[in-house]
Amino acid sequence: MPELPGGFLWGVSTSAYQIEGAVTEDGRGPSVWDTFSAAPGRIVDGTTGAVATDSYHRYADDVALMRDLGVGAYRFSVAWPRIQPDGTGPANAAGLDHYERLVDALLDAGIAPVATLFHWDLPQALQDRGGWLSRETAHRFGEYAALVAGRLGDRVRMWITLNEPFVHMSLGYALGTHAPGEQLLFDAFPVAHHQLLGHGLAVAALRDHSSSPVTLANNYSPARPATDDPADLAAAAAYDALQNRVFTDPLFGLGYPEGAADLSVVREGDLDVIAAPIDALGVNYYNPTGVRGPADGSPLPFEMVPLEGYPTTAFGWPVAPDGLREMLVALHARYGAALPPVYITESGCAYDDVIGPDGSCDDPQRIAYLDAHLDALAAAQADGVDVRGYFVWSLLDNWEWAEGFTKRFGLVHVDFDTQARTPKSSFAWLRERIRDHR
Repeated sequence: MPELPGGFLWGVSTSAYQIEGAVTEDGRGPSVWDTFSAAPGRIVDGTTGAVATDSYHRYADDVALMRDLGVGAYRFSVAWPRIQPDGTGPANAAGLDHYERLVDALLDAGIAPVATLFHWDLPQALQDRGGWLSRETAHRFGEYAALVAGRLGDRVRMWITLNEPFVHMSLGYALGTHAPGEQLLFDAFPVAHHQLLGHGLAVAALRDHSSSPVTLANNYSPARPATDDPADLAAAAAYDALQNRVFTDPLFGLGYPEGAADLSVVREGDLDVIAAPIDALGVNYYNPTGVRGPADGSPLPFEMVPLEGYPTTAFGWPVAPDGLREMLVALHARYGAALPPVYITESGCAYDDVIGPDGSCDDPQRIAYLDAHLDALAAAQADGVDVRGYFVWSLLDNWEWAEGFTKRFGLVHVDFDTQARTPKSSFAWLRERIRDHR
């Protein structure tokens, strides 16, 4: 397989609500995930992120782990409710102080801070006024971005405005399996547009306060038709447009795909704001998606089906490393010279990792997963895609949204009762891979 180039950026990723805990400390306000997880039946194991992995208090330990791992960058997210407890108004100084301590600790360890501004934890007060269905939220997001960059803009090395806006729209507002739990199906399109508008407004705010690169991280998945039947091919095209194009075409000045949704929410000038130049594209990749034509009477133009012939993770997701190469090459072909450099901002897998009798945690399946996906990335580079970094999801086992503590993605095992951290065998493998690359 082709080798990764010199200067390649190795990183790990986390998100605030999944690891921080301390949800009532230092002036933090409630988020939609605090509300959603407190409702009976929403989370598989009945837990919340109130403690998570206690990284709000243990961030220094986690930075020490990353220093040992040898990564060059750490992608974390800023909790909006820590900065603006009600989603508006002046910054909560204690919230900014926390992230300043984290950023400075990373820099002292020789690790570049990569800050995501929105990883799904909207202040509940904004949700009470409509959330991302409301245009107001986009404007509040731009103001929030200015507050964070005003404090940290000289030290954060890369900004990510939004994480996986497709997933937040589809699971949070269309299907209701994530916070805030709305079930609007295609009436959720305003959430897509207002997130992208908020992204564009945040880009402008970040440019005013920081010279660091700005990007957006979306989840991409090759849509694979179940058969060559025209109905299945049409379904795959519809799914590809929804997941892979609605949140990307507008970034590069192409507007929304034809027939994507009712565009009456789009106002004059919005698409220009959304298409503000970005310095990179964040690609989150986990698996391809099997699709066939919809059943009679279905409100959706496709039906998702399992892909046969692949091993699966504990989530039941197919392990298909070549899908990463396929997706990267497709993005390169679709956007051509308009596509900026790409970073894989999330890639990883959940398995049922356990501590053995000797106190170690062996996870050979994760090692195989990472090895194969890095080979797929190198193959995409050989095909001409400018991929400059790979961030593993995740540094730590964490609170996995609606799955609670039942799914483990980490390079580091966490005992959720004691918070003891145990690097897995994949941690040692990746450390050697990084050292060998240097």
